Amino acid sequence: MYLLGYDCGTSSIKATLLDTQSGTVVASAISPEKEMSIIALQAGWAEQNPEDWWENLKIATQKVLYESNVRPTDIKAIGISYQMHGLVLLDAHKEVLRPSIIWCDSRAVEIGRLAFEDIGQETCLKHLLNSPGNFTASKLKWVQKNEPSVYSKIDKAMLPGDYIAMKLTDTICTTVSGLSEGILWDFKQQKQANIVMDYYGIDKELLPKVLPTFSVQGELTKQAAAELGLKSGTFISYRAGDQPNNALSLNVLNPGEVAATAGTSGVVYGIGDKPDYDRLSRVNTFAHVNYKQEDPRLGVLLCINGTGILNRWLKHTVANGLEYPQINELASEAPVGSDGLCILPFGNGAERTLENRDIYASVHGLNFNTHGKHHLLRAGQEGIVFALNYGLQIMRQLGVQVKTVRAGNANMFLSPLFRKAFATVTESVVELYNTDGSAGAARGAGIGAGIYKDPQEAFAGLKCIHTTEPLADQMSNYQQAYETWLERLNQQL
Repeated sequence: MYLLGYDCGTSSIKATLLDTQSGTVVASAISPEKEMSIIALQAGWAEQNPEDWWENLKIATQKVLYESNVRPTDIKAIGISYQMHGLVLLDAHKEVLRPSIIWCDSRAVEIGRLAFEDIGQETCLKHLLNSPGNFTASKLKWVQKNEPSVYSKIDKAMLPGDYIAMKLTDTICTTVSGLSEGILWDFKQQKQANIVMDYYGIDKELLPKVLPTFSVQGELTKQAAAELGLKSGTFISYRAGDQPNNALSLNVLNPGEVAATAGTSGVVYGIGDKPDYDRLSRVNTFAHVNYKQEDPRLGVLLCINGTGILNRWLKHTVANGLEYPQINELASEAPVGSDGLCILPFGNGAERTLENRDIYASVHGLNFNTHGKHHLLRAGQEGIVFALNYGLQIMRQLGVQVKTVRAGNANMFLSPLFRKAFATVTESVVELYNTDGSAGAARGAGIGAGIYKDPQEAFAGLKCIHTTEPLADQMSNYQQAYETWLERLNQQL
């Protein structure tokens, strides 16, 4: 018996088949091989075509079936992880009306800022745990204001994962966790956030019905099954945004547990059980995948947009075709602090930790007689670590204890330099596990379909494969480098 998990990210779609008995991955595949394109019609905008997600999901499914030789009849449930905060608009025929405005798009910053002031900061924080900010609700308001002809045709407004689930099941629904990430859930009223919808003048009927995160949310239709090569009637029994799902994939479900990821964006995600919030919304609090009104589990999310995307930019622009392992080795030739060279990694839209400012990426302290390629590559990785640490100071003020951080053995955590810098600067132990978002989505599907009786059974196959301790002999060097970086940042703010 097998479970199928999809991780529908910004760069690619990954499909993973998980053996339910052993808890091990039997096959994984991604599509496309190179990153999916992002449409940027103006500075600060970022869009993708939802149809491209579906086409690549089909290709990834066919690849994983071919690689594994698993029979479709043996796949019992499907789970979905998806890029958070995006907006997908459908008409009454379930056709996409415009490209999706995705998570790193900054066009709605001013709309969210005004809403925060007009609704009232205290009201927003107590009910939403956040400012409306540059999230899904504000993006929907932008469409209403700037594209009225599109808005008039909307039948449902949804998140990227809701769209993928609709393509699989022909059913439109969402989750509490999903609505909360769009700033569309009222934690005091325990229902959709009417204070936001009313202020924006948005029809409440545009939001999908709400189902539990772990539940049978629909069955694979005959048409979808034929396109994917799967069996119709297969349960779709879990969906979650990529960061709550990443935490699930690492069995981070209870207060005090912390997960991290460093893909296109970098995230630290800590679990609490109290409705805490940052008054400036520099870090955000959302309903976690196991949130219940009577037993709340909330995820405090720190996000740095310019993480893996900076590393990728350096690879293509500076590294002259080197692969990432070679880049990591070359970067390690520079000393801690890169001989005074600093990179601020804020070149991928407005940053929440900077109060939704978009200050762009910048290089500081460059000396043509001192610095080489290795300094730039190291300064990029260190700049990302320093940006994450900057946000962690805010999380700590909310009571999040960061002593051990769990991460998947993927993306920037594959870099020994990055792991050591992260552990040392944050003074935490980094544990890497043999999992990723698609495997987490598969396990979530098993829980939602009742194949696993509880998370403990679902995560029996999860193993820690590497531990990185802080480097005591480099602590002062990293602290000095961080202070230099922080000084450069404050000069830009």
